[in-house]
Amino acid sequence: MMKLRPVAAAAAAALVALLPAACSKRETPVEFGDRTQTLQLGNLTEPTDLDPQIINSQQDFNIVIALLEGLAQYDPKTCLPVPAVAERWEVSADNLTWTFHLRDTARWSNGDPVTAHDFVYAYQRGLSPGLAAEYAYMLFALKNGEAYYEGKVKDFAEVGAKAADDHTLVLQLGHPVPYLPKLVCHSMWYPVHRATIEKFGKIDQRGTLWTRPGNYVGNGPFVLAEWKPNQIIRVTKSPTYWNRDHIRLNAVNFYPIEDNTTEEAMFRTGQLHITSTMPIEKIAVYKHDPKLAGYLSQYTMLATYFFRFNVTKPPLDDVRVRRALAYAINRREMVDRVTLGGQLPAGHLTPPDTGGFTATANVPSDPARARQLLADAGYPGGAKFPHLELLYNTNEGHRKIAEALQQMWRRELGISITLVNQEAKVQSDTMRQGNYQIARYAWIGDYLDPSTFLDIMTGDSGNNQTGWKNAEYDRLIAAAGQTGDEATRFKCYQQCEQILADECPIAPLYFYTRNNLHLPDVKGWYGNLLDLHPFTDVYLEAPAAR
Repeated sequence: MMKLRPVAAAAAAALVALLPAACSKRETPVEFGDRTQTLQLGNLTEPTDLDPQIINSQQDFNIVIALLEGLAQYDPKTCLPVPAVAERWEVSADNLTWTFHLRDTARWSNGDPVTAHDFVYAYQRGLSPGLAAEYAYMLFALKNGEAYYEGKVKDFAEVGAKAADDHTLVLQLGHPVPYLPKLVCHSMWYPVHRATIEKFGKIDQRGTLWTRPGNYVGNGPFVLAEWKPNQIIRVTKSPTYWNRDHIRLNAVNFYPIEDNTTEEAMFRTGQLHITSTMPIEKIAVYKHDPKLAGYLSQYTMLATYFFRFNVTKPPLDDVRVRRALAYAINRREMVDRVTLGGQLPAGHLTPPDTGGFTATANVPSDPARARQLLADAGYPGGAKFPHLELLYNTNEGHRKIAEALQQMWRRELGISITLVNQEAKVQSDTMRQGNYQIARYAWIGDYLDPSTFLDIMTGDSGNNQTGWKNAEYDRLIAAAGQTGDEATRFKCYQQCEQILADECPIAPLYFYTRNNLHLPDVKGWYGNLLDLHPFTDVYLEAPAAR
């Protein structure tokens, strides 16, 4: 028998425990789910939090998108913004003032009305320096938003977020942001319930008990019913959601299963409707077996897999060392022999054709040049190269990639790198604290525009976490943000990509293709570029015969 890892075993036990005693012993969790409209969903990792201004991963957002709702929401097919709490909006002729008209039927899960004041409070909270929100920079689009965050403006009344009345939110921008409706789909722009936040702590306090079951007050289509760490998060249909009659699911169960071999086994045995990932070696098996092919889901994602270099740690403070490590990676070999999921080798940060933008900069695979750079840095043939560690989060696929990279660096540069793995939540904290040397990371676009990738590498971005800062890069990002002209913006972004390629604070590896398993029972769930799936249109329909 397969021995389950502790997290996966706990998740499996939680699935079984959910089945009512009256049910037949043969009824699987999937069959139970089809009968009761309960979606059984693999969600990869234990969430870092369920606080919309704190979360920093797609797995976190998968849950929060069920519990909270912003001004706009992602269309499940196109990922373009569609009305949510705001039923409509308009922008001024100078593109600096956006007015959002909120539904008067929007309610919090405790019955309180959702008002424009809730959004203003959330933005004040997100820009509070004490909260240290990784995505705070998203709110810098607001007039004086960055100045407030930096303490240069003390009174939040001077920031461009105002409630004209309970149902009218007016956002005054510091510069044109033509893609603002895409931006406000992100959780950083979600409202929070002030009384709940302040019942359990201060406005800028992280990690309080407000996000626990029984305390959580949200405005989304579901409410938080259960959270057993490393086992299950269960959400149930909200009776107060403004569009509740449209919601067909009664519940969604999220299971943090980091071991993709275990997750695939749970899918095969009827415990999951959808997996988060799947074992690399099983992709070809499903793809070429007529009986299994219908379960394999493959689609392009707006996401990049890369390695971070902590430039505050010698010898990674030497650009020649960083370039040597980046140039020694054979990306084609990695995707053809290791990842095996149809990924594309990446030579830059932003995926091709992101909102019409394709970078021309390139971090090449050039072992000979890599060896020369390492020698120039004082380590010919890897001699006297110091001990370094490569950190990755626990996952079989990441382990295989890390081991392949370890071998490439030994083969091409003559250096030895130690591999260290941590659970995803722990790794996230480690990177945020800067306690690493090299780390595996990935970035999934938050909206369909190149800024969602390039903004993360500015010196003041909470999502940078490499210690790297470049004044010219920051100037170009600011310049791109000051114009609504696409050609001018894209010219700035091309220069930013070239700076990243020249200085290598990161080493791109590949652009993602999502490979996971998906039962046809699940309707209204579509593969899309952001791999985001609002639950408002999802429902379950059992097949006539399985």
